[in-house]
Amino acid sequence: MESIKDKVAIIGMGCSKFGERWDAGLDDLAIEATYEAFEDAGVGPADIQACWLGTVTAPATGIGAATAADSLKLHSIPITRVENWCASGHEALRNACFAVACGMYDVALALGVEKLKDTGFPGLGAGRSMSPVLEARRTSPGSFALYATRYFYTYGLSLEEGKKTIGKIAVKNHYNGSLSPKAHFHNRITLEQVLNAPIIAWPLGLFDCCGNSDGAAAAIIVPASQAKKFRDDPIYIKGLGLAFDSLLPHTRPQFDFLTWDCLINSARQAYEQAGIKKPRDEIDVAIVHDCFTITELIIYENFGFSYQGKAKEDIDTGFFELSGELPVNTDGGLKCFGHPIGASGLRMTYEVYKQMQGKAQLPERQLKEVKLGLSHTFGGPPNVSAVAILGGDVG
Repeated sequence: MESIKDKVAIIGMGCSKFGERWDAGLDDLAIEATYEAFEDAGVGPADIQACWLGTVTAPATGIGAATAADSLKLHSIPITRVENWCASGHEALRNACFAVACGMYDVALALGVEKLKDTGFPGLGAGRSMSPVLEARRTSPGSFALYATRYFYTYGLSLEEGKKTIGKIAVKNHYNGSLSPKAHFHNRITLEQVLNAPIIAWPLGLFDCCGNSDGAAAAIIVPASQAKKFRDDPIYIKGLGLAFDSLLPHTRPQFDFLTWDCLINSARQAYEQAGIKKPRDEIDVAIVHDCFTITELIIYENFGFSYQGKAKEDIDTGFFELSGELPVNTDGGLKCFGHPIGASGLRMTYEVYKQMQGKAQLPERQLKEVKLGLSHTFGGPPNVSAVAILGGDVG
């Protein structure tokens, strides 16, 4: 299998303010993110040769790729809408990267945008799918609560110990989000607040669950050989992984609720392309899909950041905090930055991109040295997972 490593580079990225954006429509959000990317890269709409748009919630997002074509006036070029659950932003990035890597285009745009607040109370809409048999009355908090209780049981954590453990993830991500100007939530919280918050689905409380947000993010991709013509500090794609599991994991015989095949396989693909052997030691920052606090914990172990059953020890020592050895969700993650589905993968990549360039906006959240970074999204309970590895140098 051929690798994407060092074949393409990101020369510009943009990200809108995330949150309850009643002040902006889809077009406004797309413009906000994309024009930041244009300015960052030193290019304009006339330079874009092809675009991939990641978005999910029809009819709010319109038909086809009209959101990108109309808002950005990208007429007479190929524009493709992609959708792969919560991994849709990464899908836009992957397709733009592949198109440039194969030599078809020299400058491509990946754009992700979503307005969940306009869809009403249900937000993501989990449990109301086209398969009433497989997903009847299932909710996202309910599903991931099952993962939490199974994890506590399997590794001998009392309910109190387990809830405190995942609660520390919420405290970390809220602190990181408070330092991120574009994040949805900026409130710092205590562990006591997490433990005493209203329960959504035991043991997941209010602060264990990400909210529904509006937002957009964008990236401009060029061949790696051309990147330094645009800027001195491009960021290179080292690996892109994607894996899909066709059935709901809950229905599979011998599914243990703690081993998520699509996550493990997407990470394995990206690691192999990037040449990563020991992710715990080699990755300097990771922005992962923390739709719930238990999700981030299980990702630690599925991605090789923590040893199996030992994530609690790393959480207790601060291994994943801003000052730790492997900072995770330095911008607040889905938990606090927000989760507009189609935008999330590109927003996560935006954080890695900025951290690698030393441009994380506030000095107190800028990491000292970032050579390799990871961004990740998954969709479903889970069914699909995407991983991108980025690096600041060729080689």
